[in-house]
Amino acid sequence: MKYIAPRWLPGGQLQTIWPALYARRVFGPRPEYRRERWDTPDGDFVDVDFLQDGVVADAPRPLLVVFHGLEGSSRSHYCEAFADLARERGWACALPHFRGCSGEINRAPRAYHSGDHAEIGWMLQQLRARHQGPLMAVGVSLGGNALLRWAAEVGTDAARSADAVAAVCSPIDLAAGGHAIGRGFNRLVYTRMFMRTLVPKALQKLAQHPGLFDRQALLAARDLYAFDNVFTAPVHGFRNTEDYWLRASAKPLLHRIRIPALVVNARNDPFVPAGSLPGVREVGRHVTLWQPAHGGHVGFPRGLPPGHVRAMPDAVGGWLAEHSGALAQHGAQSAHG
Repeated sequence: MKYIAPRWLPGGQLQTIWPALYARRVFGPRPEYRRERWDTPDGDFVDVDFLQDGVVADAPRPLLVVFHGLEGSSRSHYCEAFADLARERGWACALPHFRGCSGEINRAPRAYHSGDHAEIGWMLQQLRARHQGPLMAVGVSLGGNALLRWAAEVGTDAARSADAVAAVCSPIDLAAGGHAIGRGFNRLVYTRMFMRTLVPKALQKLAQHPGLFDRQALLAARDLYAFDNVFTAPVHGFRNTEDYWLRASAKPLLHRIRIPALVVNARNDPFVPAGSLPGVREVGRHVTLWQPAHGGHVGFPRGLPPGHVRAMPDAVGGWLAEHSGALAQHGAQSAHG
């Protein structure tokens, strides 16, 4: 990925915060979605938003599936940017929500986590069953780690559900990312932001399922390490935070991926230390690494102030199209300054 940050927005922190709050997300109207609620095999539900683009397809067309990050949704800035890209290229677009992220708390004791590859696999199976064209999947941050874990876990069987996958700004070494977000400026800003929504959701879970975890320990948690130790790890079958971070990380398994996979990480990402990123010898031949010097965490702004965030979706979408066969069906390229 040939990305150069604008001079007016230097550094990983600004390249993370500004795009999420102020940059243009789309070049057309704000995406409109149609929501479907799917019943899960364990008696719960997930909500999936589909792009309403007004196209009545008379032939199979590519489908772009976008998995959001921690506490994200189909209205996150990157999700709207990917939906805008799909609309521009004539692709269908599906944006599944992890449990509890669609605006309504889910029913089961479980929520979601960075290594939730079984949920990813089930969602992709449902989408593949109803769609005839090429299927491309992109996961952002947490969603990208889970997507790569799925591709690695199922190996050659991944091709039954997806033609190509991409992970964007994903903490594929969860311990490195977890420690990074728990220090300094990151702790003051991002940790507090996530805890403001994670803790109330966990308390809702406790109200649904009394005794699920220690309420006082949760209220005493001040960072994601403590939160994961009290809630995420034990509720989802891990011994503790260290066990969760170790077993859920995608990085050690990248060599097992057998479908085209793109892993994009800016080297100035505040959440993902550059030293934790994989080298070419740590991945298999099916994995492509893009590690530009700049971009922040899911930022990659471009253009004059206030800038836009389509640079990364354009680049990732082009790669996915080329490696999934979608380019042959709907090959129109977009170019924005």
